[in-house]
Amino acid sequence: MRKAWLAVRSVVLWTVSGIHFAVLGTFLVFLGLCIDPRNNDKPQRIFFRNILRLAGTKFEVRMAPGFDRERTSIFICNHVNIFDPFVIYSAIPQFVRGFELESHFKLPIYGWMMGWFGNVPVPDVPSREGLAMMSKRAKASLDSGVSLVAFAEGSRTRNGHVREFKKGIFNLAQKFGVPIVPMSIVGSYEFFRTGDWILHPGKITVYLHDTIDTSKIGRTEVDALRQRVHDIVSAPVEEALKDAEKRQNV
Repeated sequence: MRKAWLAVRSVVLWTVSGIHFAVLGTFLVFLGLCIDPRNNDKPQRIFFRNILRLAGTKFEVRMAPGFDRERTSIFICNHVNIFDPFVIYSAIPQFVRGFELESHFKLPIYGWMMGWFGNVPVPDVPSREGLAMMSKRAKASLDSGVSLVAFAEGSRTRNGHVREFKKGIFNLAQKFGVPIVPMSIVGSYEFFRTGDWILHPGKITVYLHDTIDTSKIGRTEVDALRQRVHDIVSAPVEEALKDAEKRQNV
């Protein structure tokens, strides 16, 4: 009975949120043709937050005392599902853009939107030239006061756990001396799992952890920095997974 209810509920929520996305998303794209994206940030945030609301999930942001909301930074978070962009832009209180695979920019309509949006292309096949260009574009964004967000795992989780982080983004942060903000998305895996279509009732909580200064971190310390950030990001995620498992076993 519960499965049938979840299925019906999911069909309704996908339909409502899909219509909202199509109508409002199109409007914001056309609005962006006339207005600078920075001046168009507030309606985008309202739009992203409404997507989560209409998809049937509650939402909360918890900011650590040491999180510097004014400082341009690189946010590093776990990658859960297709709702991550809506979660991120609803949670970060800064003008922020993300890294996007270069091949995505070649997709019809979507690619143009990502380019207009200001995301930084990442080479699908790493090369010296491609990485140099990505580094240059990322530096230009950061220098202009645009914070960036990266999924250091590289792809979405399939079991809810936070996988090992790739080294590239940490090399970039160390090279530029840009602060890092570890960011944990908790509850999103229970809400919607990649490979499924059911939307479960629940709550997504985003933790914005203390800002980490990288200006005095040397190249030999990058691996330690990567592990430190991974441990911070994964801690509340793993705790939530353990709590969920305990509830199932009761």
